[in-house]
Amino acid sequence: MLRHSYAELESVRLHYAAEGPEDGDLILFAHGFPEFWYAWKKQLAEFGRSRLAVAPDLRGYNLSSKPGSVEDYELRHLVEDIRGLAAHFGCGGDKKFTLVGHDWGGVVAWAFALVYPDWLDRLVVINAPHLAVFRRELAQNPAQRKASEYIQIFRTPVAETALSAGNYAALSSIVLAPGLERGYFTEADRRAYLEAWSQPGALTGGLNYYRALPPVSGSEGNDDLPSLLPGAKSWVVQVPTLVLWGMKDVALLPGNLDGLEEYVPNLRIERIPEGSHWVIHEQPDLINRHIHDFLGGKPVWRTEAVAARR
Repeated sequence: MLRHSYAELESVRLHYAAEGPEDGDLILFAHGFPEFWYAWKKQLAEFGRSRLAVAPDLRGYNLSSKPGSVEDYELRHLVEDIRGLAAHFGCGGDKKFTLVGHDWGGVVAWAFALVYPDWLDRLVVINAPHLAVFRRELAQNPAQRKASEYIQIFRTPVAETALSAGNYAALSSIVLAPGLERGYFTEADRRAYLEAWSQPGALTGGLNYYRALPPVSGSEGNDDLPSLLPGAKSWVVQVPTLVLWGMKDVALLPGNLDGLEEYVPNLRIERIPEGSHWVIHEQPDLINRHIHDFLGGKPVWRTEAVAARR
């Protein structure tokens, strides 16, 4: 049975949906922009059969707290939210959990793995770039720079007005329209998203993730790790990691996979040729199968691949 509750953390109150046994191994799902816990409803149903499957509304979204300052959405705070939520379910110390993230949730998941690798059993990232690789792509790949121009728009003061106009027409066309046309979204799904987007402050909360990032530019510098993620020792992810990538993503191009093994010594990449950025909705059964297979597999480390990154 799907159940809803709240976790009272140090600085925010996070709403979450959960399914599965309370004493089961935790698998935590982090959504992206402009979604909310509902993006993972099919994963909650599937993995809640044997684990404690939890999908929060990240800070700023839907029913969770929406701090008013842009600085409250810096990556270090988002990482602490994940830690606090995992601790809420008894993780920490010897009890580890699996973290799954898509889009912005994937960015947070990468960051969490850098700061708190000992908390994680496995990491799953879906169409979300490792920040060091993304910066390289912005510096060297004109196509990725072009595809990322929307980020600059999202950072402007007029972004809320543009995205909410016409009953969230722009967001609907990007997120919902393809699914409604192809049948993987229903009218009930559309209403759920519109209700979440309409929560007071929710659109600003989501946009503040972009505004709180260091300015996106053509620079490839990655020497700001201590200030960006206090506690992280390097850009190398020391957690067994599965990356799922819809290859038809027009915002985050497949170049973000090139050289990723230099930053992730235990890496499995599954490319999904017909998947877009929204592959978790388009092919949920395939996503679930890949995650099941990864959770049951044996990690294989490639330590020599990351020697230069330590």
